[in-house]
Amino acid sequence: MAFNDLREFIAFLESKGDIRHVKAPVSRDFEITEIVDRLARKDGGPALLFESVTGFNVPFLINIFGTRQRMAWALGVEDLDQLADRVRDLLNVFREPPTGVVDKLRALGSMAQMASYRPRTVGRAPCQEVVRTGDDAVLDWLPIPQCWPGDGGRYITFPLVISRNPVTGKRNVGTYRMQVYDSRTTGMHWQTHKGGAQHERLGRELGQRSIPVAAVLGADPATLYAGTAPLPPEMDELVFAGFLRREPVEVVPCKTSDLEVPAHAEIVLEGYVDPAEHRTEGPFGDHTGYYSLADEYAVFHITAITHRARPIYPSIIVGRPPQEDYWLGKATERLFLPIIQMILPEVVDINMPAEGIFHNLVIVSVKKEYPGHARKVMYALWGMGLMMLAKAIVVVDHFVNVHDLSEVAWRVTNNIDARRDFVIVDGPLDDLDHAAPLPKYGSKVGIDATTKGPLEGHTRPWPPDIVMSPEIKALVDRRWKEYGI
Repeated sequence: MAFNDLREFIAFLESKGDIRHVKAPVSRDFEITEIVDRLARKDGGPALLFESVTGFNVPFLINIFGTRQRMAWALGVEDLDQLADRVRDLLNVFREPPTGVVDKLRALGSMAQMASYRPRTVGRAPCQEVVRTGDDAVLDWLPIPQCWPGDGGRYITFPLVISRNPVTGKRNVGTYRMQVYDSRTTGMHWQTHKGGAQHERLGRELGQRSIPVAAVLGADPATLYAGTAPLPPEMDELVFAGFLRREPVEVVPCKTSDLEVPAHAEIVLEGYVDPAEHRTEGPFGDHTGYYSLADEYAVFHITAITHRARPIYPSIIVGRPPQEDYWLGKATERLFLPIIQMILPEVVDINMPAEGIFHNLVIVSVKKEYPGHARKVMYALWGMGLMMLAKAIVVVDHFVNVHDLSEVAWRVTNNIDARRDFVIVDGPLDDLDHAAPLPKYGSKVGIDATTKGPLEGHTRPWPPDIVMSPEIKALVDRRWKEYGI
């Protein structure tokens, strides 16, 4: 099921009894964070629509992706693994050139379907029911919160930031936090390895004084997710959103730039970034569970604000995991597994647990076939896009359930010889990594916890797992009631 906008998803959640309308007055600062954090510590709780944020007339929506089930519903499926099946089916079409007539027609149909997912431009849009320009284009009427006591200020935490490559004109849609400096100016925390930061660097190399940028608040849920997905630099996130929705995303031209934005969004901030201008941003209570350090980042200047007549302000809280953003990452893990398996067919499964804040810990099971196979997989993963930021990769045998952290800990601690099985390499690290001696660069570790043999220098016998025989298991099953246990 494709949701046309955020409101259709809210109505769907109401039909499922999975959203609460909070009518009690609440403060935008800290109080909403504490409420959502308590839900995250339990089972995620329902989505929340705060209808009475003190001092504001705009309702505040949060926690819409806060459970695995809601994340799946947001992307139009009942379970996230169904998305992997869709990706796998698509890849199978292109894996081998079609031979028979039926296969060729199927391949043509798939290509035509992918082309139909390109965004569709419309002339009028709900997100432009109200247009604010000049002195009216200010942020003061929006309930933008300060989330944590040590934050450097108030932050827009869930925008879709749209920019274009100054050389190729290709669009990028990313999710970057925006610290509010004043009524018309914010920070733009596009991290070094993200598409928006690349556009800024190219604009600076070309001597441009401004690059157009739009920040979209409250698109349909699949498009909101697409902004967080680690796609290749030149792949359009809005086409990807169309694939997820099975329908194209409708877009409308901005009022003050040639960028296009999702037509059914709640609020759009139009403006620009001067590639030569930087300003201190942060600290911010981040998804690492620590405050990310203050640093110099780009500055976003607002030229216009467009919105619905009665907009909803969407937000997300991050902090010590798990939080709502964990489920966005889990969707990415499931969606991209088939792509990883196309390049590395020996990969059986992957788990990026909440405690690893997504990219700090990757547990991967492989069908090992030769000495050094686990190391080959580590290096290959570090070479795949934003997987370069993975700080620890643990490789286990194909029969290990990577989603059972108890089993993984048991296998790893039993199977490794530290001198032989630890791989330390240097490379790029995430901007948010506070432990590296240098910003954005440092060491990472691979751990080979697979079974070893003589060809890897292990000449002693490798013991089997302790498992009871099937006959005795069956005997105890039959007699269980007799035992009176």
